[in-house]
Amino acid sequence: MTDAETDVLVIGGGGTGVGIARDLAMRGVSVTLVERNGLGQGTSGRSHGLLHSGARYAESDPEGARECVPENRILKDIAGECIRDSGGYFVQVAGDDPAYFDEKLEACRKVGIDAEVRSGDAARRTVPALSAAVERVMEVPDGSIYPSRLVAATAASAHACGATIRPHVGVTDIHTDGDRVTGATIEDTSVGGTSASGGNEERIDAEHVVNATGAWAGRLGELAGLDIEMQPAKGVMVAIDVDGLDRVLNRCREPDDGDIVIPHEDQVVLGTTSVPVNDPEAYDRADWEVERVIEECASMLPNLRGRDPARTYWGVRPLYEPNDAEREQRGISRGFF
Repeated sequence: MTDAETDVLVIGGGGTGVGIARDLAMRGVSVTLVERNGLGQGTSGRSHGLLHSGARYAESDPEGARECVPENRILKDIAGECIRDSGGYFVQVAGDDPAYFDEKLEACRKVGIDAEVRSGDAARRTVPALSAAVERVMEVPDGSIYPSRLVAATAASAHACGATIRPHVGVTDIHTDGDRVTGATIEDTSVGGTSASGGNEERIDAEHVVNATGAWAGRLGELAGLDIEMQPAKGVMVAIDVDGLDRVLNRCREPDDGDIVIPHEDQVVLGTTSVPVNDPEAYDRADWEVERVIEECASMLPNLRGRDPARTYWGVRPLYEPNDAEREQRGISRGFF
């Protein structure tokens, strides 16, 4: 028995899922989104909130960096209430390889990212707390984004365009017909919840099913008999009460632990580590990660030292690289496959 039908069933209520639902609904497609928890409670809501200019990936993943350029501008245009358009500095600290700085600058310009070099003294006039060891910076159009706000606004827009948005509804089975996925069995996961049919479960048939579950994509794939080789990696974010930072700061070196500082109102969020995990929900949250991130970020912003974190939280990156399983996590493309 079918309880509901839709053209497209989107599974996963993070940034990707709600974005897909909104796009389809705006085109007049019948779409239903289900999310087992609240919207944006997975990776999307547990990021450090960097709106990428593309500069971070310019030399290692130029295709992905090139895609960031128009998307950065579009988000600033249509979702300005969710963004702090601060701009950003890639910071070269004494001892960092100047050749890497020059390589990144050239790569940014090749893919169309606005990038200008400033001296350390000029940068400190804008960011007085910047370390005296900063020799030069590269100014790029990075910004801060408030992910939970963006997810909620996108879901509201999708709903206004006709999408059905169902948080706290989990998938218990995927239906197939030969090599086609045809729908799913879902259940209400809220406390005391029941499905739309009045029972614990209901069936939704769909012409197309989108797996937008991120780091959990492999688990959902298993329900359809598919092997999706995810390589999730955890990372810690550390929020510290520091006001007055007017730029996103990135350490201009090969990506490593503790190389991003992002301003969020009266706090900064420091990121991050990258540690492979087998389970995107069950993993250690180690003190060394917090300590390392603070110490490394303090190389750019010394006033972080000696301050207690206001909060710490971990997120899990949904990385996928089946053809290069031994590649270091930070080197895996953030593109589409």
